[in-house]
Amino acid sequence: MKGAQKWIDALQLIKHPEGGYYKETYRSKEVIKQEHLPKRFSGNRNFSTAIYFLLIGHDFSAFHRIKQDELWHFYEGSSLTIHIIDQSDKYLEIKIGRNIEDGEALQAVVKAGCLFGTTVNDKNSFSLVGCTVAPGFDFEDFETPSRNELLRKYPQHKKIVEMLTR
Repeated sequence: MKGAQKWIDALQLIKHPEGGYYKETYRSKEVIKQEHLPKRFSGNRNFSTAIYFLLIGHDFSAFHRIKQDELWHFYEGSSLTIHIIDQSDKYLEIKIGRNIEDGEALQAVVKAGCLFGTTVNDKNSFSLVGCTVAPGFDFEDFETPSRNELLRKYPQHKKIVEMLTR
């Protein structure tokens, strides 16, 4: 995939544990002390962080969750679908891309604690997006439940759980 490789090389992206490629582009120097954060955080956090994230056609970003809201920004390639199981166990989709007339958004938010994964809408393409997290991302806040764990918790979402777990 020439277009995707061009961006991977130009932006110096590396493989992400959930699938796809990424590079951190921003980490605020200022820090929020743990005692000023909600109890779900295990330590101090930077004010905000941002990454580039690229997903290629048939790959997917596996279901995961973080403790912060995550703001997604569309940049290049195919539109992307964010698959979400929210705090009330409801499944929903958000499409981000340039085709506003077809219900895509240039930006979208995944709320803290929601389970989510992503797929590229055109399997012959790629999606290049940005993700901004506040308070800043830390891998301590990142959880990737197993397929079996998710099937036990969300049997009603079996098809999407099987699709977005490894």
